[in-house]
Amino acid sequence: MKIRVGFGFDTHRLAEDRPLILGGVHIASASGCLGHSDADVLIHAICDALLGALNLRDIGYHFPDTDPKYAGVDSTILLRECCRMVREKGWDIANADTTIVIQKPKINPHIPAMQQRLAEVMGISPSDVSIKAKTSENIGFIGRGEGVSAYAVCLVTQM
Repeated sequence: MKIRVGFGFDTHRLAEDRPLILGGVHIASASGCLGHSDADVLIHAICDALLGALNLRDIGYHFPDTDPKYAGVDSTILLRECCRMVREKGWDIANADTTIVIQKPKINPHIPAMQQRLAEVMGISPSDVSIKAKTSENIGFIGRGEGVSAYAVCLVTQM
């Protein structure tokens, strides 16, 4: 069996009057991620990890923020397309291990819904989607409530 690992990272500024969408789930918050798409920082990190595992560049290469067709797009559509690209190359997605770094709101209550949604989009089991939530202990731009970051590692396999 051949295996490959990909790493992904994304960060977005938080802005008032934007929905907060993480892992394909709407989370009640006074501010949400600012970006060209729906700015789902967790999905963007997962996309980069999947693409990176197969040396397929990054999310911005495939879905540029200069293309109006991606304005406001649901990031689950982008993730579904990244999964299709991985499988088209003959690889299976084994798992995703992720971390969201946000000061508030609390993310832990939403993790099961995010795992379910991501697993559904990726075509894997919810038990193969790990999501951890961290704060930055009130340090830096995240601690000041100015932004959110996400990290992802994905394992792909080929028989």
